[in-house]
Amino acid sequence: MLEKLESIHHRFLQIQEQLGDPEVVSDNKKFAKLNKEYKKLDKINTVYQEYKNLLANRQNAEEMVKDDDPEMKEMAKMELEEMKPRIDALEEEIKIILMPRDPDDDKDVIFEIRSGTGGDEASIFAGDLHRMYTKFFESRGWKTEILDVNEGSVGGYNKIVVEVFGEDVYGHLKFESGAHRVQRVPKTESQGRVHTSAATVAVIPKYEIEDINIKKDDLRTDTFRASGAGGQHVNKTESGVRFTHLPTGIVAESTDSRSQHKNREIALQRLHQKIQEAQREAQYKEQKAQRKSLVGSGDRSDKVRTYNYPQNRVTDHRINLTLYSLDKIVEGDIEAIINALKVAENATKMQGDSVL
Repeated sequence: MLEKLESIHHRFLQIQEQLGDPEVVSDNKKFAKLNKEYKKLDKINTVYQEYKNLLANRQNAEEMVKDDDPEMKEMAKMELEEMKPRIDALEEEIKIILMPRDPDDDKDVIFEIRSGTGGDEASIFAGDLHRMYTKFFESRGWKTEILDVNEGSVGGYNKIVVEVFGEDVYGHLKFESGAHRVQRVPKTESQGRVHTSAATVAVIPKYEIEDINIKKDDLRTDTFRASGAGGQHVNKTESGVRFTHLPTGIVAESTDSRSQHKNREIALQRLHQKIQEAQREAQYKEQKAQRKSLVGSGDRSDKVRTYNYPQNRVTDHRINLTLYSLDKIVEGDIEAIINALKVAENATKMQGDSVL
């Protein structure tokens, strides 16, 4: 464990030196990438330094216990007793830190919310989810850019697509994918009855285009005009892009932006993720825990989380977590849910099964 931490420490010092190199500073893309890695390693390095110092202090205290002076020996024993809980806690923390991470955790994301079952109330709920997530993004200091909006007829959204930029974005948001269900009295309900509606969330990691290893010869590209009356605009040019991966038949498209160039980038991101998902599905099909689909059907019964307004309750069904703080959660305070999902993922990894 110390050997691994020492290796990380050397990498931390190496990046620290590179960030002071004028050539790196002048290359915005390279600087941003190194700076993101530096911030991640800085946290590990801080834990390592504390752990290293505690081990050195423990060794000194163990030598003092052998001292002939009874007073020095007693003092050393007290020090050892005080240090033990912190050393044990740090060792558990380090085990989690050194656990293999999802290589996509550091990536920015394309974040999509769509209304599901429930008509106008589903659109209103999609708007409430967008507001909740926006407040969470702001609390993390992340930046966002809206790519596409299709507003609901009485408020909220039929669909909204946002790019989210920041530190460890996918690592925090990847478990949000799926169907979210709401139970409450809708604004459109005149008799005060509780209704159930749903919206779906999709979180797609953003890859650097050069990192997407798909051969051009394996792709068929089609361009088309966006159809339908919704959204911020209706395309008058063929800005929509559709890719077909010929070896697998997997298709991905985008009409989220007015720009064909941007739509090509988004469609390629989606295709890359779909191909990865297909590969993982084939790899894990023999395992007991089946991977959940990214979004699901959007039906009320196909849910990852339920927001119950009458009882001020939120339940994440994947880990059987129930919190009676819906009023705070809808204001963007979702860190407790995300942390619980991370703990569950780490526990599952330690057991050697597939992740959530």
